[in-house]
Amino acid sequence: MSAPPLGVAIIGAGFAGIAAAIRLQQQGDTDFMVFERASALGGVWRANTYPGAACDVESHLYALAGAPPADWTRNYAGQSEILAYLHACAQHYRLAPHIRFGHTFHNARWDAASQHWQLSTSQGEYRACVLVLATGALAEPQIPALPGLETFGGAVWHSASWNHTFDLKTKRVAVIGTGASAIQFVPAIQPTVARLQLYQRTAPWVIARGERQLGWAERRLLRRFGLFHRLRRASIGVRREIEGMGFWHPELMAQAQQAAHAHLAAAVPDPLLRAKLTPNYTIGCKRILLSDTYYPALTQPNIEVITTAIAEIQPTGIIDTTGTHRTCDAIIFGTGFHVTSFPTAALIHGRAGRTLAEIWRGAPQAHLGTTVVGFPNMFILQGPNTGLGHTSVLLMIEAQIAHLLGALRYMRRQQIAAIEPRAAAQAAFVAAVDSHMAGTVWATGGCRSWYQDAGGRVAALWPGSTGAFRRRVAPFDPREYRVAGVP
Repeated sequence: MSAPPLGVAIIGAGFAGIAAAIRLQQQGDTDFMVFERASALGGVWRANTYPGAACDVESHLYALAGAPPADWTRNYAGQSEILAYLHACAQHYRLAPHIRFGHTFHNARWDAASQHWQLSTSQGEYRACVLVLATGALAEPQIPALPGLETFGGAVWHSASWNHTFDLKTKRVAVIGTGASAIQFVPAIQPTVARLQLYQRTAPWVIARGERQLGWAERRLLRRFGLFHRLRRASIGVRREIEGMGFWHPELMAQAQQAAHAHLAAAVPDPLLRAKLTPNYTIGCKRILLSDTYYPALTQPNIEVITTAIAEIQPTGIIDTTGTHRTCDAIIFGTGFHVTSFPTAALIHGRAGRTLAEIWRGAPQAHLGTTVVGFPNMFILQGPNTGLGHTSVLLMIEAQIAHLLGALRYMRRQQIAAIEPRAAAQAAFVAAVDSHMAGTVWATGGCRSWYQDAGGRVAALWPGSTGAFRRRVAPFDPREYRVAGVP
């Protein structure tokens, strides 16, 4: 006789998966399992070990509500501190028995007869009543298909898979991409390398980060007095929401753009270099980057900023579209991740047998960014239209988890085996998001970004505050759902 199905199967042991496991544990639900392909938890904070890796949201807001506070040493925590915090949370809530490491997720299929999900992993087959996708939006690195890349004779890697065995000292290094990761690792490696060629397709808007160490007395107050910690967290959250209003009302972005111009002018005295680094779109249309060190690094004599496109890669280096060949010993990609394509979507087979990728066809949509018509008992954490440009995404994840828990309680009270969102409810939510999105800087700022899907719809972001998202998403409204398989 086969083993009974799990109550909840969670795919991924990053922040979202750990947060979901904690909340299930807190409400006394122990019938769950977290499946993680790596040998340790942490998600992006385990994988991204590049020099200078850190969070763009202040430490005290980039933490789980209600969890024991961390003793952060900086106002913007680095990768190792965040990873240690995640491990501490998992240990505090005794999650180890519920995590299965080394389980690469192969696929999941909804079985209408048993009303269970059939899961296949590299370590075996499982069944589960509820499937939670916590694979994250920044899990699959994106490397552009450059002609001749396979012929390059040096080292090649993406920032999300940093090659720590390659000694960068005295090497000529080409960095392709100027996104959030690149502006962190470029200043970190600049003093070491002999020559750094930075290939920039689009100049990002960069504003001052204001990074600082937290003093001993300040850390002691935050550690010992919960009220002080809560006030710090609340004040950061309020400030971030006020700053975020410019995304939804682009006319308010003028002040932020002036500040960014001033930051650039103060750090880069060379007018030719400054012109290369000046964006040609409204601030906020693409991700705003925070750094105190990026611009100063680019003014150093061993860095060249290249704005001409790459024509091809050769065994000894890179040729741009002007025909200029630049020799290099290593190529590092800072080209981001597959965000709106949701690679896991091709592995999920719903009620009609079709995959989530086939349903979406490059245009992901979900009810409340969390559930999808035709995929019973499936919940996506960090699904479509749940990303942010101004504050901690953990606030969004926590609202989605509250929705998941509400759904589980409802199903148990009503003795319902499977639910899925009503098509009308999902369509209404997507239409409301698109209506609010129409006036935002992401829709009117004059740029193409990874926030948009294949058709140009802004599918990655939520066009409002985290409070508005929580009010809409956290409560579970059974009127927006139906029993799976029943009209």
